[in-house]
Amino acid sequence: MPEPESKPEPGQKPKSSPKPQSGDNRRGAIAGLIIAIVILGVGWWLARDLTAASKMQDCVMSGRRNCNVIEPAR
Repeated sequence: MPEPESKPEPGQKPKSSPKPQSGDNRRGAIAGLIIAIVILGVGWWLARDLTAASKMQDCVMSGRRNCNVIEPAR
């Protein structure tokens, strides 16, 4: 028969359960940071792409024919 858990005697601290390792907390925080950076990067790329498409559409809708972006020679 299993022995019942003994209660701590007065004046003694009860045994605490083992604490989770701090490495687990750091891994979660780093993973969250990486995910946040990826989401920000995708958002930035999407905003730039949509802005360029909007400018091109505005140019075409105004009736212009030369709407291509001309990059300066280096």
